[in-house]
Amino acid sequence: MTITITAFERSPDGGKGLARDTRVRWALEEAGLDYEVRPVSFRAMKEPAHLALHPFGQIPTYEEGDIALFETGAIVFHIAERHGSLLPRDAAARARAVAWMFAALNTVEPVVLDLSYAGLLEGNKPWFKDRLPLVEDRVRNRLSQLSARLGDTDWLDGAFSAGDLMMVSVLLRLRSSGLLDEFPTLAAYVARGESRPAYRRAFAAQLAQNTGLPSG
Repeated sequence: MTITITAFERSPDGGKGLARDTRVRWALEEAGLDYEVRPVSFRAMKEPAHLALHPFGQIPTYEEGDIALFETGAIVFHIAERHGSLLPRDAAARARAVAWMFAALNTVEPVVLDLSYAGLLEGNKPWFKDRLPLVEDRVRNRLSQLSARLGDTDWLDGAFSAGDLMMVSVLLRLRSSGLLDEFPTLAAYVARGESRPAYRRAFAAQLAQNTGLPSG
């Protein structure tokens, strides 16, 4: 069955890999699955046809036969569980990989997004300069905890898994802030994720869609 995902017709980041469809593309590339991309404009995202797929009018969505999914965590989990090698065969290791997926989305990403939105939406507020250090310290706290857990290993729990895919995707959002550079262990971890051939293909495809240049 043909797999179809939706993505921004023109991503706000210009194709730098920060839009959430990149995570889904990466998972599909890791799984070796062919897929089609249906670009969606900001206007179309709020129209009934797209809202039927994503009730909150966002991207990405995933369609495969009679399956229609939204939310990147659910989509990547589906790909990993049904099609790819992104989850270990061992039951205990598999459960830990899923736990790291949840940790990336529920524990790390909220503070990362708070930092992103602070600069984007609150930069002109009189209290921004006082609030920013507090937001940054919350991010540093999470990064310190994650760095301590990762230690000198390549991945979070043995071999690369969907947990790493989601965590690297979240951490990539910190690159422009400079905070990631304060934690060399995590900076190297993210670089390992970016160096994976599947990630490179996903990034190139997303960039090509936004720039009109060939992906490879």
